[in-house]
Amino acid sequence: MKKLFLFFYLSVVSIAAFAAEQFVIFTPAGNHFPLVANGVPCPIYIDSSEDKGVMIAAGNLQQDILQVCGEKPELLTSASSKQCIIAGTYGTPFIKKLMSAGKIDKKELDGKNEKYILQVIANPCEGIDEAVVIIGSDRRGTIYGIYELSEQMGVSPWYWWADVPVMKQPNVYIKPGQYSDGEPAVTYRGIFLNDEAPCLTQWVKHTYSTNYGDHRFYARVCELILRLKGNFLWPAMWNWAFYADDLQNSKTASEMGVIIGTSHHEPMARNHQEWSRKRKEYGAWDYTTNKKVIDQFFREGIERMQGTEDIVTIGMRGDGDAAMSKSTNVKLLENVVKNQRKIIEEVTKRPAKETPQVWALYKEVLDYYDKGMRVPDPVMQEVLANVHIPETSDTWFRHAPIDTLYSRHSYTYFCFVSSAYVGDVDDIAAAGDSVLILTSESSFSRYPVSAGVLPLPESAISYILPYGAPIAFFRVDSVVKTGNSFRYKLSRSR
Repeated sequence: MKKLFLFFYLSVVSIAAFAAEQFVIFTPAGNHFPLVANGVPCPIYIDSSEDKGVMIAAGNLQQDILQVCGEKPELLTSASSKQCIIAGTYGTPFIKKLMSAGKIDKKELDGKNEKYILQVIANPCEGIDEAVVIIGSDRRGTIYGIYELSEQMGVSPWYWWADVPVMKQPNVYIKPGQYSDGEPAVTYRGIFLNDEAPCLTQWVKHTYSTNYGDHRFYARVCELILRLKGNFLWPAMWNWAFYADDLQNSKTASEMGVIIGTSHHEPMARNHQEWSRKRKEYGAWDYTTNKKVIDQFFREGIERMQGTEDIVTIGMRGDGDAAMSKSTNVKLLENVVKNQRKIIEEVTKRPAKETPQVWALYKEVLDYYDKGMRVPDPVMQEVLANVHIPETSDTWFRHAPIDTLYSRHSYTYFCFVSSAYVGDVDDIAAAGDSVLILTSESSFSRYPVSAGVLPLPESAISYILPYGAPIAFFRVDSVVKTGNSFRYKLSRSR
């Protein structure tokens, strides 16, 4: 059955497309390692002390090889085969032995983040003559190496969600050499399942017979993220409650190696539905009148996420995906954050800075930022700022300095697509620079931005964008810096 995958609204997505050099071939060669020879795969060896997430990935590798050659390889926990695949993580007993024997250079992995190396090694240990060895600097590094092998064999990360077919191969060989992706350039890479109803909710009910995403569903999502070499997920948050709907959801993600966060209006590892469903019991979502109850609600969230790598959203918005009341001020919100970080310290028994946190500058929250609200430096500031597109001359246009900018030749192009920004700052515009604003809401209009092909002639851009998508050109008349944000006075240039 064709799987539904278009529900992945990638409004917070930065999974990079990076891959090692091709090391898999499908024709026999004398000096290549026979992973599959005449339809018969070699076994997979995993030390019994390995992380649960690595064991899960190894089990998926078994299934992947089955799809490729028609026979499922044996999964071993003792070295008892002349040729095999070995997967392990830096610091585990077996990998330590390999390094102490000089089979692997520890400098390749020591202190690295989510890196793997894959290479063929002769006589890696007693009882094994030759092996394809996949070693990760940490558990996700090992998992990525396993899934890189799967993908190069022809198993797409989208094999399940998009029914990407797997080509049968009677022979799979590994080329000599050492292969790696290196370390990822971006620490957190993942997806946000945004506004899941009605499309995703109906599909889940049809597929799993549940009214919410349970651990079976999220296991599939986590597998996809890991196969794409991501590590992060904001779960669905409209009608579902990731932490509360199924207590196995959090455990499943943590075991598989996926870091969970919560959306811009779900602070302290609590889902909004958890409050909404008990609103009569809890009272008003108002920190000025109901601080004690809300603080306890926050505390329970931090207590529940103990033992995971989850990232805590801090700050506070209104009841649901809504603005705070008009009486809300910067001092109140700064006090909310101060108390949240105090709760984090009390529960974890560690300084707050040791627990990753994110502050989402979404809609009215950016206004508070512009008014001077600040959070401690260790907190990641994720900008999801709605932007007013100027339509007349002499209009002040505001944005945070994390917007996507492209500096090319003598012009600086601001590429504003819809209301969500992704990317890095290459430069800050100066007076006299030209500004291109793409005002289309169509997802297709993101293409020229994400592909990095700007600048383009106006005629070319108009052809790339969907029919009828408006384009506005402005000139930067002046720039005013306030704190870490910039305001640009623009006038129509053409």
